[in-house]
Amino acid sequence: MASITFKGNQVTLLGSEVKVGDKAPSFTVLANDLSEVTLEDSKGQVRLISVVPSLDTGVCDAQTRRFNEEASGLGNVKVLTISVDLPFAQKRWCGANGIENVQTLSDHRDLSFGEAFGVAIKELRLLARAVFVVDSNGTVTYAEYVSEATNHPDYEAALEAAKKAE
Repeated sequence: MASITFKGNQVTLLGSEVKVGDKAPSFTVLANDLSEVTLEDSKGQVRLISVVPSLDTGVCDAQTRRFNEEASGLGNVKVLTISVDLPFAQKRWCGANGIENVQTLSDHRDLSFGEAFGVAIKELRLLARAVFVVDSNGTVTYAEYVSEATNHPDYEAALEAAKKAE
């Protein structure tokens, strides 16, 4: 498993670490309208999955804004941001911040994504910061578990991986 800290304190991640070359595990999360969304819903597209603890924090806000800005230049790449924020809060945040190129999804209900991708923080019931790229065939082509949850991911590496994936 990836070793993650949150504000310098070691945390326990639930689930299994996902590695490059793995088939992306399935999951069910909620869209802002409370409808269920699965990985299979975007089959045939490259997915850049940005994972954040909460949109209402500085680094998560910046991460989501950055991927929103870059999304239009990524071609056939669907950008998903997943957190445990309630769908209503995600919708409010996106509206207030002009986020239109990223789909925000909530894993608050049962941590389906968090456990499937090994990013659910047991002690906090939040998701650890991570970025994954899943190609159009459902294979993970990029995986970054950010070692300190309050740090930024490697944006350039994630964007490059998304551009190269097919």
